[in-house]
Amino acid sequence: MADLSLDNVRVLSHSAVRIEAHNGTVLYFDPFQVAEEPHDADVVFITHSHYDHLSPADAAKVMNERTVVVAPATCATEVEEALHPAEVRALQPGEALTVAGVGVEAVRAYNVQPERLGFHPKENDWLGYVVTVDGVRYYVSGDTDENEDTLQVRCDVALVPIGGTYTFDAAQAAAFVNAIRPQAVVPTHYGTAVGRKEDVDDFLPLVDPAIKAVVKMEWPEVG
Repeated sequence: MADLSLDNVRVLSHSAVRIEAHNGTVLYFDPFQVAEEPHDADVVFITHSHYDHLSPADAAKVMNERTVVVAPATCATEVEEALHPAEVRALQPGEALTVAGVGVEAVRAYNVQPERLGFHPKENDWLGYVVTVDGVRYYVSGDTDENEDTLQVRCDVALVPIGGTYTFDAAQAAAFVNAIRPQAVVPTHYGTAVGRKEDVDDFLPLVDPAIKAVVKMEWPEVG
């Protein structure tokens, strides 16, 4: 059974997620609009190369000289040149690895809705990640729609975008979550670079009551 308190999970802003393991291992996903400078990242995961997911200035605030970066193979060189980490681990969709003691599975992230096809094309092989931390499977989806790849995900906790335009809107996100049936869901990617803060109010009532919905967005004040 997953720890549904999710006290170890933060959504710093937008799609910037921080997950901490019991042993102190710290994972970040797509750091963006980071207000603090903790330099505590053991691993930084980049889902794709858009500015609100690959932000060198924000990654620098969480990285240190030992930080490993995991990135899609298709943009690994760009990520390495932008972030200069200790190491880049490149993944193709469907591949898996272990980094800092954490199991990682790569899930292709892409749009299928006609109005979004140009934003996150399937052929780019951009990624979401399923990471296993303290026995709990967390799915951080990246920018995606419901598609044949994302529907295969099995996780305890899903962190999914709800802000529309480039990815799921609130209704589509809820339908997706209800289809893959995690124990808990955390909405992301709204009210900052895209979407409205009120999108979460549209999302929550549409989630199956059997799935615990936890709002984690911190809305930092950053320049």
